[in-house]
Amino acid sequence: QVQLVESGGGLVQAGDSLRLSCAASGRTASTYAMAWFRQAPGKEREFVASITYSGGSPYYTDSVKGRFTISRDNAKNTAYLQMNSLKPEDTAVYYCAAETALGQYDYWGQGTQVTVSS
Repeated sequence: QVQLVESGGGLVQAGDSLRLSCAASGRTASTYAMAWFRQAPGKEREFVASITYSGGSPYYTDSVKGRFTISRDNAKNTAYLQMNSLKPEDTAVYYCAAETALGQYDYWGQGTQVTVSS
């Protein structure tokens, strides 16, 4: 069993930066690839970024490429999402998830709200 807890969300202005953290607990937490998703009001949840268990092969959705950076520190059992040059359209609840099998995410955090004002 893996528990995920996100933190770091908040209200910022367009152009600002935020760093989200996802603290994982559980014996096998560091063996999973990790991903960030987001869900804006009235929209479906969408994939944002992912990283392998070893911290390699970061992958991003097109809308955040060049602005967001995903990373992880397995010694701290924590994944991060550095978000720069934030835009109002980045406003959403951000969730981290652990990938237990290819494309399968069985563990989710409770989410953290990110609001970007124009």
